[in-house]
Amino acid sequence: MTKSANDVVITGIGIVTSQGVGTEPHVKLLTAAKAPEVRIETERFAPYPIHPLPEIDWSEQIPKRGDQRQMENWQRLGVFAAGLALDDAGLKDDLDACGSMDMIVAAGGGERDINVDSLIVDEALKRNDRERLLNEKLTTELRPTLFLAQLSNLLAGNISIVHKVTGSSRTFMGEEAAGISAVETAFARIKAGQSTHTLVGGAFSAERLDIVLLFEAIQAHATGEWHPIWSREAGNGGGMILGSVGAFLVLESREYAEARGARIYATIDAIGGDRGSRDEGKLEARLKDLAQPAADTDPQSTVVFSGTSGFHDLVRREKSFLETELAGRPVRAFGGLVGHGVEAQFPVGMALAALALGNDAEIPPFDPAETRMTAPAKAAVVTTIGHARGEGIAVLAAE
Repeated sequence: MTKSANDVVITGIGIVTSQGVGTEPHVKLLTAAKAPEVRIETERFAPYPIHPLPEIDWSEQIPKRGDQRQMENWQRLGVFAAGLALDDAGLKDDLDACGSMDMIVAAGGGERDINVDSLIVDEALKRNDRERLLNEKLTTELRPTLFLAQLSNLLAGNISIVHKVTGSSRTFMGEEAAGISAVETAFARIKAGQSTHTLVGGAFSAERLDIVLLFEAIQAHATGEWHPIWSREAGNGGGMILGSVGAFLVLESREYAEARGARIYATIDAIGGDRGSRDEGKLEARLKDLAQPAADTDPQSTVVFSGTSGFHDLVRREKSFLETELAGRPVRAFGGLVGHGVEAQFPVGMALAALALGNDAEIPPFDPAETRMTAPAKAAVVTTIGHARGEGIAVLAAE
C-alpha cells in the first residue's frame, strides 16, 4: 500500500491486563511457543470468575499520593495505562507535544460508592418515607466527585492533570461501542488532517460488586470454573468472564511521527463501527460491510484478534461469521486470556494487534479451538461485538 502523510500510525502502547503491566509481558505472550497461562480469580466474587489486576506500583505513573487517593481503581488504571502509552511513544516529557495532544477516552459510569449504596438500602428497609431518606443521604453522604458514581469525564480530567495532555478532549460512553467510537474518531480526525497526534483508550475495573450485579441482572456472567471462551456452555451461566484492563494508544499522522523519528508499530488501514438490530441476520450483514477492507488481506499472514465477549449466542454467531467471511485467517480470542473489558475491549484488541505486528509475532493459540499460525503476522483484523449492542472492525498493517 502506498504511504501518505496522513496515514494513521500507532507509536505508543500502554496496556495493563491480568497478564502483566506494560508492553514487555504482552510481547512475551504474543511471541511464546505455547499458549500462556490464564490468570483467574474464582473465590473473591464466587460463583463469578474474573481476570484480576496484576500487582501494580501506581506511583510509577501517578507519583502524587493525593492524586492516587482521590481516584478509584477504574481511574487509576486508565491514568496509569495512558502514562505507559506516552512513555512508550517517547512523549511523556515533551510538554509541547502533550500540550497540543488531543485525547479521546472510552468510559463507563465510573465506580459507585458501595458503602453509600448499601447504607441507603439498609435504611430504606426501616422507613416508609424513602424519597426523603434518599434526599437526606444524597446531601450528607456523597463526595463532591460522585453522583453515586464517579463522573465519566473524570478519567480524561485526571489524565490531563497528571500527564499534562491538554489538547482537545472527548469522552465516549456506551459499553463496547464507546471504545470502538473513540478509536474510530481518533483515526478519522488524523486521516482528515484535523489532528496530528492523539491519545486514545479506556479502562475497565471488573473487581467491583456493582459491576458484578449489573451483569448478573442480564444473566451474562459465566459461573464456576474458568472455561475456554469458544467452548463455554449455557450450563455455566451466560458465558462472559470480565477482566480488569487498561489500554491506551498514541496515534499519529505518519508525517508527524516520522518528523520526530518515532518508532511505528503498525498502520491502521481502516476502521468502522455500527449498531442496530441484530434480528434476522442484520448483525451478520453489518459485520460483512465492516469487514470489507479485510477481504484483501493475505490469509496466511493475517491474524484476527477477536474481542468476542463470551456471551453464548454471540460467540456462536461471531465464530460462524469469521469462518465464512475471514476464512483461513487464524483467530485469537483475547477475551479468553485477559477477560472482557467492555469499554476498553476494542482498545485492548488494537494494542495487542499492534504489538504483534511490531514484533513479527507468530502468535500461539489462546484457546484449544484455535489453529496455529504458519507465518509471522503482517496484517491484523480486530473485531469487537458488544454484549448488547455495537460492533466494530479495524484492519492494521505492519510497517
